[in-house]
Amino acid sequence: MSRRKRIILVGRTMSGKTTLSQRITDSDIRYHKTQTLTLIDDFILDTPGEYFERYSFRGSLTVAATDADVIVFVQDATEDGTLFPPAYGALFCKPVIGLVTKADIATDTQINNARTFLKMAGAKVIFVTSALTGKGLDDFVREISYTEETTDERQ
Repeated sequence: MSRRKRIILVGRTMSGKTTLSQRITDSDIRYHKTQTLTLIDDFILDTPGEYFERYSFRGSLTVAATDADVIVFVQDATEDGTLFPPAYGALFCKPVIGLVTKADIATDTQINNARTFLKMAGAKVIFVTSALTGKGLDDFVREISYTEETTDERQ
């Protein structure tokens, strides 16, 4: 039996993780601050940005990621830098996808910089997206849609 891949969204506060999850689950887009690790529709683990921003909390991401099939690094294209360390994805021992967000308000240079940051962090596949316009989300959703047959108890 196939099942949806479970993903974990990792990125800074305000990078677009929650808006992204609302968009791909066809929920109303409304801002709210994610306070705790949240499981959405049994396949998206939305994380507070503080788990990533504060080095002492990053262990929480590593533990939470054990329940995920795919790690998704979320990089706001309009941000003038990144907190993703080089090769950060190797820590998780799972496939890592990069997601550039806010492409609708970013310049081409900003988008290219965000792609570079994600590649350096270990993302093997990178999608350029906008949760507001829907740009790039169809391809991303196809990428994370389903796994092969499984005997996993989460079916």
